Amino acid sequence: MNLHEYQAKGVFAQYGVPVPEGQVANSLHEAERAAQTLGGTRWVVKAQVHAGGRGKAGGVKLVSSVDELKSEADRLIGSNLVTHQSGAEGQPINQVLIEGVSDIARELYLSVVVDRGRKRIVFMASSEGGMDIEEVAAETPEKIHTVAVDPVVGLQPYQTRQIAFGLGLEGAQVKELGAIMGGLYRLFTERDASLVEINPLVVTGEGHLIALDAKVNLDEN
Repeated sequence: MNLHEYQAKGVFAQYGVPVPEGQVANSLHEAERAAQTLGGTRWVVKAQVHAGGRGKAGGVKLVSSVDELKSEADRLIGSNLVTHQSGAEGQPINQVLIEGVSDIARELYLSVVVDRGRKRIVFMASSEGGMDIEEVAAETPEKIHTVAVDPVVGLQPYQTRQIAFGLGLEGAQVKELGAIMGGLYRLFTERDASLVEINPLVVTGEGHLIALDAKVNLDEN
């Protein structure tokens, strides 16, 4: 069972994983009210569909006024979004997520999966956030860092540091990543997840880590 981004971010927040402030909207009125509640002058309008590649397909738009926000929400809600993962008919957009604009210095990739060959939960990370991990694996496999978690002892601090150093993080960022990975590991095991992915996990202009996107698949069994 796949969760929408806004649902996944709600679960992230429960496990201490930092996410941008946002509100889901099912109509133009709700989208406008979300922008007013969030404040600011620029927002991101994100179609809520179970498919990757939303940005390239026009499902993620940066807007700089309430009128532009309403126009994008009107365009998306009730339409179908066709991406490279959705098939020719696309997927229906019943709601959009409105978020404030984040100050992005770097984009990273972080995911948690089950490696059935090793019978372990595995963290995968890359400095090439915002790209499909399959593309990174094919073109620059050396930029993918992995650690396998022993189920007896759980995720260890040295493993989170290993990933942090591989991503080029330093100082307080190493501790922040450790807290995020710890939260994701608890989420993965307690909620019976089959996949948890943050793409991108961004380093903000102030040097903090925040999950700009969120993907959570739960084991239907």
